[in-house]
Amino acid sequence: MKRRKFFIALIVPLVAPLVAALALSGAAYAQQDNGAFISIIDDLPLMPGLVEEAGGVVFDSPGGRIVQAYASGNVSQGAVRAFYSETLPQLGWRPLSVGVYQRESEILKVEFPGGPGAPPPLTVGFSLAPTAP
Repeated sequence: MKRRKFFIALIVPLVAPLVAALALSGAAYAQQDNGAFISIIDDLPLMPGLVEEAGGVVFDSPGGRIVQAYASGNVSQGAVRAFYSETLPQLGWRPLSVGVYQRESEILKVEFPGGPGAPPPLTVGFSLAPTAP
């Protein structure tokens, strides 16, 4: 019985940090898998079903950042609009019109460059720019 208590007292402090690290890395993996963000607009979530396309544009100006990013996937325009109209207000974005949001001094547009009749996969454009002075 004494040996078991000694063994537990010796092993628990050594194993506990490892277990905690594994739990945190698993939580980070789940967060990444279920909550991806646009890489060049780090506070803009990427809707599940969309994959970010390479080659976005980022320009920092004295008036604010100007960003253009694209994602595509086998999703509908309605699903994209529903996702962002529900998600963006939770992140402080105020809807101005369909697909247009404002937060502080920035305007975000969620657009569909292929138009309404474009064949799948659907391309979604995200443009971020400072509000006009």
